Amino acid sequence: MNRLFGIIQMLRAARHPIRAREMADEMEVSLRTIYRDIAELQMQGVPVSGEAGIGYVLKSGFEMPPLMLTPEELEAALLGTQWVARCGDQALMKSAASLADKIHAIVPGHLQHMMLSSAVTLADSAIPVTDALDMQAFRAAIRERKKVSILYQVEGKRTERMIWPILIGYFELVRVVAAWCELRQDFRHFRTDRIEAFEVQADRYPKRKNQLMAEWQQHQMNRGNAK
Repeated sequence: MNRLFGIIQMLRAARHPIRAREMADEMEVSLRTIYRDIAELQMQGVPVSGEAGIGYVLKSGFEMPPLMLTPEELEAALLGTQWVARCGDQALMKSAASLADKIHAIVPGHLQHMMLSSAVTLADSAIPVTDALDMQAFRAAIRERKKVSILYQVEGKRTERMIWPILIGYFELVRVVAAWCELRQDFRHFRTDRIEAFEVQADRYPKRKNQLMAEWQQHQMNRGNAK
């Protein structure tokens, strides 16, 4: 079932027909498995068209069926929204509440009671450090691969940096931006409560985000090995 869902998502995101070989390589399965999965989707009424050797497309207008969750998946979703509602920035807190409402509206009737009597809950914790940044704008800059200039303060010293932000780590008490720093010519991590001001630049950084992410992950691995 997860593989069938993955095929649908791949076809939904594609701008051109996808060959079975591409799907097989992506999902690490055989061509025969992909052909069988495509036939299964078509039998279930999913409007996949195309043929072997040419490529497959998902006809426009197709909507996914209502969300079906197991009890464990629902508890995971509830726990996640609770955490974000407590530890996220203001925009994410609001979105977490909205997401919880949507989950409540679409879960099957036999699971509705779990919205009120879940077996899991977020334990009490300290209040996260607040910051004055527009985190929604900062996250948009990351999605758009925009350079960001920041005024950063640490130990009473202010520095101006031009960074290529790639992700924001949401810890229980603080939020940290992982980025390539042009000043240091290396990856650095910046606590958002220490960023006094920032400005999103018009130009994008030159590397693809997935490439930069892979380099950051390797950087983190190298740091861990060096300890």
